[in-house]
Amino acid sequence: MFTFSDYSTPNLYCNEVAAYNVLSPNADICDHDFYETLDCPSDDESSIIIVFDSETNQMLELEPLNRLRGNPGLLRARKDAVNWMFKVHDHYQFRPETAYLSVNYLDRFLSSHTLPEGKMWPLQLLSVACLALAAKMEETSVPLLLDLQVKKPRFLFKPKTVQRMELLVMANLKWRLRRTTPFDFAHYFIAKLSCLGSPLNDCSRVLSRVSDLIISTCQVIEFMDYPPSAIAAAAVLCATDQYVGDQALGCFHKRVSKVSLA
Repeated sequence: MFTFSDYSTPNLYCNEVAAYNVLSPNADICDHDFYETLDCPSDDESSIIIVFDSETNQMLELEPLNRLRGNPGLLRARKDAVNWMFKVHDHYQFRPETAYLSVNYLDRFLSSHTLPEGKMWPLQLLSVACLALAAKMEETSVPLLLDLQVKKPRFLFKPKTVQRMELLVMANLKWRLRRTTPFDFAHYFIAKLSCLGSPLNDCSRVLSRVSDLIISTCQVIEFMDYPPSAIAAAAVLCATDQYVGDQALGCFHKRVSKVSLA
């Protein structure tokens, strides 16, 4: 059940005035440029096995997924929430992983909790909390909770209210915020393209395209059916205009699901 004690309080508007900003729209978010400093990824067989093993235990069960899909109103609200999170992500130039994790947290919470019907603010509050948690997991510099609420959100929340929602989300996720994502496979799969006769001269450009494709899958609820490895493999093949065939899948790894990419 989705509750905490002061939800009945109507004054959710943040009446604090920020005298400074942690980040500005032109701020340098990371200490390094993720793409410009990227070398071609290494082909590490031993570590990728661990990643494959970890993803098998992180897929959501079918029943809660179907319950989420069976609520058209919630799906529409989810779409708006994801679009808002992506706008904030672009505004602060967060890492691609931050966008993916924020939606992952949102969907995992929604699959097990029922939000109050007829009210828009609970989902907005959940969106802010999920984005804040993802940023804290991935970014080297994170804006204040007040500053994070940009791009014309429908509601503005006090930092303490967001913090309480963060705790509720973390408790619901059993504090398992570190997830296996398609980005954990992307470098490995890009390195494997050489066995298809497609050596890459610009790995950073390919990874940027792959990252955009992976993030775009977050907007479609049906992609929750597919393991991160399958999403990563499909994104790499699409970004490099490779044919999805047995040779391509076998080149990546024997554990890439052919069914998921069919």
